[in-house]
Amino acid sequence: MVDQGGPYERTGREVEALLRNAGWIDPPDYDGSSKVGWLVDALIEREQARTDVERFLCRLCDPIEYLDGMASADDVRGAVNQVLEPERLEVSYISGRPVVGELGSNGTVKVVLHLEDVEQRLRKLIREEKLVQMLVSRVRESQYAEASGSYLLALFGIGSFVEGLLYSVLISHQPQLVQEGFTGRNGRKFPADRAGLELLLDTAHDRGLIQLDAKDFMRPVREFRNYIHPRRQFETNFTPDADTVAMCWTPIQALLNDLDKLVVPQAADEVAV
Repeated sequence: MVDQGGPYERTGREVEALLRNAGWIDPPDYDGSSKVGWLVDALIEREQARTDVERFLCRLCDPIEYLDGMASADDVRGAVNQVLEPERLEVSYISGRPVVGELGSNGTVKVVLHLEDVEQRLRKLIREEKLVQMLVSRVRESQYAEASGSYLLALFGIGSFVEGLLYSVLISHQPQLVQEGFTGRNGRKFPADRAGLELLLDTAHDRGLIQLDAKDFMRPVREFRNYIHPRRQFETNFTPDADTVAMCWTPIQALLNDLDKLVVPQAADEVAV
């Protein structure tokens, strides 16, 4: 991680910047001591904060951290995964973005959302506790459906969670949207309560809450949710399986990571004021 004496060696200040760029809230200031010991202490302090640790690992393997992009990032990822393997975890790339997933017995990597972690993250993003609990319930029910083999219902639940998450975050942090409404791609105005998933994704990207690749990454979730209409499913002969559902959890993790970085600092600023 510090790569003492290696090609990816970082100074103490650069290690501090790595934590900050990973989206940590109130990361420690580097105190000039041994950077290895300082980083170990910083990670130990957050060992119960799974999200912070995963964000750190993802940033460490992010191509944006390196001058030659993916070439160096993938090299670092290989070293990180050697350390993570005993924990049955692995950093992988989905559409060029690093995500942490659980390593299956067949070598596949599955991104798992842990309910306690989701709940903690949502509380930092959304002011209304009732909304937080409602959204956590959507994730829980989707996971139940997936575990029981009800894959189509799981997809509907995942899409519903994403729609509710984006709407809640946008309204919570930009309340003017309730009065102004949402603007579609053709300039048409939509009342806030009529904004669909595609419009919510466009608005979140336009207002800087999520990156373009995170928005594009959600396309399968949006498309699969349309199969709530039996006619659509019949015409396309669509039959989801476990892999279909697994494909949708990773974009949600990427979406949450973007919201953590871009919305949580705004919330912290509001508290400071």
